[in-house]
Amino acid sequence: MDRAIATSTQNQRRRRRWLLTAAAVVLALGAVLAFRTVLKPSLRRADILTATVETGDVEASLTAAGTIIPGREAVITSPIQSTISRVAVAVGARVKPGETILELDKELANSTLAKLDDEQLRNQNKNSQLQVNLERSLTDLRAQAQVQAVKVRSLQSALRDEQQLLTIGGGTAENVRQAELNLTVARLETARLTRQIQTQQRSNAADVRELGYTVSMQQRSISELASKLRQANISSQQPGVLTWVNENIGTTVQAGDALARVADLSSFRVRATISDSYADALHQGDPVNVRINGTDLRGTVASISPAVDKGVVTFYAQLDNPHHPALRANLRADVFVITRAHRGVLRVKNGPFYQGGKEQPVFVLTEGRAVRRMVRFGDSNFDFVQITGGLRAGESIIVSDMKAHLDTPELTINN
Repeated sequence: MDRAIATSTQNQRRRRRWLLTAAAVVLALGAVLAFRTVLKPSLRRADILTATVETGDVEASLTAAGTIIPGREAVITSPIQSTISRVAVAVGARVKPGETILELDKELANSTLAKLDDEQLRNQNKNSQLQVNLERSLTDLRAQAQVQAVKVRSLQSALRDEQQLLTIGGGTAENVRQAELNLTVARLETARLTRQIQTQQRSNAADVRELGYTVSMQQRSISELASKLRQANISSQQPGVLTWVNENIGTTVQAGDALARVADLSSFRVRATISDSYADALHQGDPVNVRINGTDLRGTVASISPAVDKGVVTFYAQLDNPHHPALRANLRADVFVITRAHRGVLRVKNGPFYQGGKEQPVFVLTEGRAVRRMVRFGDSNFDFVQITGGLRAGESIIVSDMKAHLDTPELTINN
């Protein structure tokens, strides 16, 4: 016969069912929470960079690599072919006008100058000989002309005698014609000698001028070399700082080779290079922003090199404040050539999040979450990106690289 189950046993079994049911509910809730966690990934706040949308100016710019150079720099070249014998001033020292920077060996130039002097003496001697020879030739022709003049007068007298004899019947017409012919030939010879004397005089003058030109050219060469010899002690024509000097004593240098550079370090300008693909966007007079160790200096494009070298274009920028204390010779700088400027627009700091397009998704921070939103962009520069739609002033966005989460609609931000 069946016995009734005790009440305590029934209560124990009932509590066991309730505990099992509660455990199942807890497990189900944990599974749901875990599933939601998988669907909504999270990020640590310390692992991301954020920026706040604000109102300000955005200047679209081209980025170039720049170098600070002196506003004025004189390059001193060698006046002669020689070798460096002594360096008198060290790089970085201040030099005065006329102060010797380095000295060149003058032995070869002195030898060349002595040779030119000897050649000049020979040319002068040739000039004297030429004038004597030309005068002798001209004297001979003049003597022949005088003899011919006497002969003409004699033939004129003979012709008158024959004509007189013919008149009194003592001569013949044939003798008269012969005397006339002899006189005509003599006069032609006289005219020939006169023209020859004139031609000889012109020829003599041309020969003298030619040799005179040779003497004059030689004298100029002597004067030029003497002047270069006086400049063999290399010095600066302007005060400044010696920024470079060829210190290789004994090195052979050719005429025109650079030996030293003296710069006026009281003012500076910028030499910059940019890819030739941006050459059409670069114009003389464009405003520039030069950034040196966090300091921004304004200026304008002063000149653009017409030649392209290895795919880059070189241009020079004049600074509005060329005396700024941050400026140093050969200091590297970032140069931003401003092509367009927008005033009072929405902007956000540039960062890895910006891919350079006109529209892209970004993550907007709100109440511990990062919600993906499509945003439209305008122009940009190294510092800021213009916002044209999708964001409001005061909103914060993630500016870190978010490529791994572009397909995630929402992220949880954990502290």
